[in-house]
Amino acid sequence: MTTSPVPRRSSIGGNRTSGPLALLLLVPFLAACSPPANSPAPRPAAARNLVLVTIDTMRADHVGAYGYTAARTPSLDRLANEGTRFDRAFATAPITLTSHASLLTGRYPPGHGARDNGTPMRGNVPTLGTVLHDRGFATAAFVAAFPLDRRFGLTRGFDVYSDRMPRSSDGRLQNERPGRQVVDEAIAWMNGRDARFFVWVHLFEPHAPYGDPVRDAGRPAVARYDDEIATADRETGRLIDALGSRLRDTLVVVASDHGEAFGEHGEIGHSLFVYDTTLRVALLFRGPGVPAGRTAAAPVSLVDVVPTVMGLLGLSRLDADGIDLRPVIDGAPGPARELYAESFAPLVDFGWSPLRTVRQGRWKAIAAPRPELFDVERDPDERDDLAVQSTDATKAALAGLLSRADRYSGSDLPAADRPAAGGSGQSTDDARSRLSALGYVQGGRATVRGRPDPKDRRGLAARIAQVTSGEITGDALVVSLRSILREDPGNGQMHLRLGDALIGRGSIPEAEAQFAAALSAEVPGADPYIGLAFCQAKHGALDAALRTLRTADRIDPANPVVLANIGVLEARRGQQRTAAAALRQALELDPDLHEARFNLALALARAGQRAGAAHEAQELLRRLPLGAPQRPEVERLLAALR
Repeated sequence: MTTSPVPRRSSIGGNRTSGPLALLLLVPFLAACSPPANSPAPRPAAARNLVLVTIDTMRADHVGAYGYTAARTPSLDRLANEGTRFDRAFATAPITLTSHASLLTGRYPPGHGARDNGTPMRGNVPTLGTVLHDRGFATAAFVAAFPLDRRFGLTRGFDVYSDRMPRSSDGRLQNERPGRQVVDEAIAWMNGRDARFFVWVHLFEPHAPYGDPVRDAGRPAVARYDDEIATADRETGRLIDALGSRLRDTLVVVASDHGEAFGEHGEIGHSLFVYDTTLRVALLFRGPGVPAGRTAAAPVSLVDVVPTVMGLLGLSRLDADGIDLRPVIDGAPGPARELYAESFAPLVDFGWSPLRTVRQGRWKAIAAPRPELFDVERDPDERDDLAVQSTDATKAALAGLLSRADRYSGSDLPAADRPAAGGSGQSTDDARSRLSALGYVQGGRATVRGRPDPKDRRGLAARIAQVTSGEITGDALVVSLRSILREDPGNGQMHLRLGDALIGRGSIPEAEAQFAAALSAEVPGADPYIGLAFCQAKHGALDAALRTLRTADRIDPANPVVLANIGVLEARRGQQRTAAAALRQALELDPDLHEARFNLALALARAGQRAGAAHEAQELLRRLPLGAPQRPEVERLLAALR
């Protein structure tokens, strides 16, 4: 722990730290009272409790119950055998927040407003949490990653909403946490609970980076991805086992929020395209009223989860775009209907055209500058674009579905649905930084006209996704970033990331130029200013660095890292009292920003306030983990103050 400027971000992403038998009494007079043979069997009693598990980024076709022979998913496979598996379930968007908002409200994205990560859901939309809470359920949610942070609106209706991410050994807030920790919290909450309850558990393991890309560099990404699905499966099984005897009257729903692409259609990762590679999801129901061992082939959407859950819990439905799937669960064919999905990430992140899609029967159309049409019954991998054939049948199908897509949503975001990643009094720029650290670009402008078709930029987008996923590190990362910037020199987010990578290599002058380029490209937030100030301070231009940080403070006045760096620089200029004031402001915003507290102790000591300095050093020792490598340095400081 040194007196050099605090690292650029206050939080970083990166690698993760891991029925009873019924007796049929054939009494003669009962037969006379029996219903006619063709009457439907009476539905079992409604479920008492609800357990919802969402597994981020899990492809359906990488689960054993969906036919994947290499899968290690015994818990999910058991749930499928004991319940109903939906073979053709689809997300409403290949985006974490957007998809979860649809799953929890039963509404398509235009109906809930969370059109991209970082865009809060509208506060007047009923959710599964609000409705069940009002019906007397105890409610709790335990989420594993920042895209579902409470500031984005999903917390409403939950008595407990656990979204607090862990800190690294030096106190920095992480952007995700291991499924083991999430499930431990959920089990502790469920234990001893007598009232009807609803618990939602979100697991993030399959999301990139998969495992440790540095340590496991020799293993293919897909193999590491399967490892992480196996981890999520194990934690799901642990959660279900913890129900014990309560499992008999508990409805369990497991869903993935979207899939993941490994080169299909030229895509790496997810969020850009709306092919079924990233829209098809796993969806399993198990519990009272759900037949065992059934596979439902009807196309369904995650917006159908809420209406179905309400029915299985014996409750009246709420206003939703989805339908109650109980007839399908009971074996009826699905009704003729259309399903909508979208991705506005191309627009928000790159200024490219958004993509919207409607499927109906055999047809699926994608609304784009060059529309696409697929016969998904004959061509489930969407390899043959029938829009280019222009037969009467394809022209009619395409025109009809594109018209339906326009009825759901136009190609512009309404002002109310444009990204505003702060919310709830939190820093917008902090949210952008944390989403960026998880691989979400968050850097485009939503008002660009004449937008490119994402299909024409798929090669560039794939290379950007490899960078943002965390799968490329070290020298290869620098090479990739330089290659991207040769093709897309105005990409401010890539300039920002290259600046970060160059600081790690000690190439300060070149890094400084990259942060300046990021500012010229109008990358939002304080990050480019912090990076530029770091470089300026490194070569002794303290006054210039301080001016840069003061500018960052004006645009993002609640950023503790900006304030902490101002304090560090003021201390280096000999202004210890001014430094202490800035550092105290930073700690009011983030009490566990350990670099700020260490520098505050130093500033107080230099100002002659030995008692205050000792107090801060003792507080820092109390907050640091026992094995933190910074403890000896703090202990030496404390000894010198006694």
